[in-house]
Amino acid sequence: MEKTFDILLKNRKILYNFLRNTPKEDLFRIPEGFNNNIWWNIAHVVVTPQLLMYKLSGLDFTIEEELVNKYKKGTFPNGEPSEKEMEKISAYLFSTVKHIQLDYEHGKFQNFQEYMTTPKIGLSSPEDALSFNVFHEGLHLGAILAIKRALAKA
Repeated sequence: MEKTFDILLKNRKILYNFLRNTPKEDLFRIPEGFNNNIWWNIAHVVVTPQLLMYKLSGLDFTIEEELVNKYKKGTFPNGEPSEKEMEKISAYLFSTVKHIQLDYEHGKFQNFQEYMTTPKIGLSSPEDALSFNVFHEGLHLGAILAIKRALAKA
């Protein structure tokens, strides 16, 4: 699982660079043909492992439930976040991965509830959830790249 966490952190560095180097107006703009923006994709990636790892294991989230509810699957951008929220998500890009890794190493994800994901990938263990999460983050990285291209053409 060490490699999975390494890949996850590398992806989070890429997302962090988008967050830091994309003009704010572009972070929040939804290009024609899209239903979300760069910011939403980044925040969504931060909250999803809370659901995949903690909720499916019957554990409390390690971040605010309000953020999970705001950016989980099925949600859409709703206005611009506050500076405080942006700072939290930015910090959570890395701290949540470290937290999950420590909790995994300490065997906290024992009571994992099986789950079928939207792309019909069944998760039956914490390892499955972590592997799927890497795939999931790759999908959203691709979405961010497509949004950036669409914004550049607009």
